[in-house]
Amino acid sequence: MPAWFAFDTHPKPSYSRTMEVQLSPDQEAQLSQIADQTGRSADELAREAVDRYLSEEVRFHAGVKAGQDAAARGDFVPTSEVWAKVERALKA
Repeated sequence: MPAWFAFDTHPKPSYSRTMEVQLSPDQEAQLSQIADQTGRSADELAREAVDRYLSEEVRFHAGVKAGQDAAARGDFVPTSEVWAKVERALKA
């Protein structure tokens, strides 16, 4: 099996597009092992991984934007409070 695979991306059943993704040999081996262990296809696992990554990216960028907006309004935690929370967390 080559160190790449193609999978169909289809957010809607009526739309289908093939995309090629280059994987390292280790990534390919891990993907194949998980597919074998779970009885799922590598395509399905890859789509699921991409979905999780994209969801996390959207969440992360929304959080960054919310923080930037809050800072622009002057709504932020003073440095002394941040370090106090860090010190409490390290002691816990």
